[in-house]
Amino acid sequence: MQQTRPRPLHAPDPYGTPPYGEPGPWAPAPPVQHPATATPAQGTAMPSPAHGTPIPPEHGTPPPYAGGPILHAAPYAPHPADQAPVPVEQQAHHAAPLLTGGSAGPGAVPGGPGINPPPPGGPWQRYDPWNAPAPANGQRRGTKRGRRLLVVWTAVVALVAGGIGGLVGTYLERDGSSADVELPQADTESVKRDPGSIAGIAARALPGVVTIHVSGSDAQGTGTGFVLDAQGHILTNNHVVEPAGSSGDISVTFSGGETAKAEVIGHDSGYDLAVVKVTGVRGLKPLALGNSENVQVGDPVVAIGAPFDLANTVTSGIISAKERPITAGGEKGDGSDISYVDALQTDAPINPGNSGGPLVDAQGRVIGINSAIRSADSGSDLEGGQAGSIGLGFAIPINQGKRVAEELINTGRATHPVIGVTLDMDYSGDGARVATKGNNGGSPVNPGGPGAKAGIEGSDVVTAVDGARIHSAEELIVKIRSHRPEDRLALTVERDGKEHKVTLVLGSADGS
Repeated sequence: MQQTRPRPLHAPDPYGTPPYGEPGPWAPAPPVQHPATATPAQGTAMPSPAHGTPIPPEHGTPPPYAGGPILHAAPYAPHPADQAPVPVEQQAHHAAPLLTGGSAGPGAVPGGPGINPPPPGGPWQRYDPWNAPAPANGQRRGTKRGRRLLVVWTAVVALVAGGIGGLVGTYLERDGSSADVELPQADTESVKRDPGSIAGIAARALPGVVTIHVSGSDAQGTGTGFVLDAQGHILTNNHVVEPAGSSGDISVTFSGGETAKAEVIGHDSGYDLAVVKVTGVRGLKPLALGNSENVQVGDPVVAIGAPFDLANTVTSGIISAKERPITAGGEKGDGSDISYVDALQTDAPINPGNSGGPLVDAQGRVIGINSAIRSADSGSDLEGGQAGSIGLGFAIPINQGKRVAEELINTGRATHPVIGVTLDMDYSGDGARVATKGNNGGSPVNPGGPGAKAGIEGSDVVTAVDGARIHSAEELIVKIRSHRPEDRLALTVERDGKEHKVTLVLGSADGS
């Protein structure tokens, strides 16, 4: 902060003209004087040596002051040695002429009018702030002002020191030089979530989901399953347990980490479903089953499984399509392991290891069994491609899974709905064409079967089921497999370029 220096006080104007003849801002107030020693008003002649008034000189010689009259800082005090009257000539020699507004009388000192020095404390008493100490009263005022300056300087120094200290502290903390660093963090919050949120759905479903490890004589694998009931029945994909064969080992790990041995109760490659059972396990948490007929495109879903053996993995998405006909399997080459699924399509990430796991709705109910993915390098395959999810996953509708699971638990086998005809799998036209002859060289239409009763003949082309167009033999099989035996279907059949409709009641055949 810039300091303002006090202005030096001026000597009295020779003509007594204000403001120089008035006390300056730093001069002490004129004291009350006795009438005998009062200083004459401006314009009044002061008594001088010519009038016979003795002027005792100051003790010692006044210090030189170049350029003007001398203003003595110390109050006037006669020295004992100077008590006797001094001739006027000596007074002129010892005292510098002080200028006043009075006129000179006879006997005045040459070079200026006669003067009579003011008594101590008179109005002409001044001090040079640069050369002499202030009078006593001035000292008191200077002390107060000094204290104010001291307070101001103390505050300024404190502010500057605080700012420097803050900058240094910030630098040290950022530089990592401080001893301890403690970062801000949110307080502990409730772990409860809305039941309809993904976290809420997962919390309810996870206790009923298991990871399945299978090892056989020449293969092993990992998949997922979910608990169906308190007796220990667990539903999964057939291709998950297939590597175990007839003598392999199957172990089940629950979400809490408990493990148990499991055995296959029944399986079906055409539906790609299997049921295994654990025994001696308490506290099982069966999952609620939904209704896949109620599912709509755009509904939110959550998939739970063990992709790449990462147990208890939760992903979410939506239903991106319904009744998507897919076929999977076929590794055996004879078609016995091909599954036909009228699938629910989802963009919830599904990867190898998710197979057999549940696809649940917003209420935490199972609406599908995750079974296949479309990979960028392998096409549609159950656990086939290892490239990972590209947002095309497929789940067996739970309505079909429930029926098959019940049959496997109750009888060990599942029944397949059939129409009793042999289809031409090499037909490249639109629709599903009935072959010209059967697999054994006989009639392509089983005598007395559902197709024969409906009037279907060889070379007929089925173009629609219940009004929904189909474009291949695989699609017709998928549509038939999505129903139960004895369900009634309306078929659109093209024969000799003409279309006609027939009604067919589905028959039943044992699955494998």
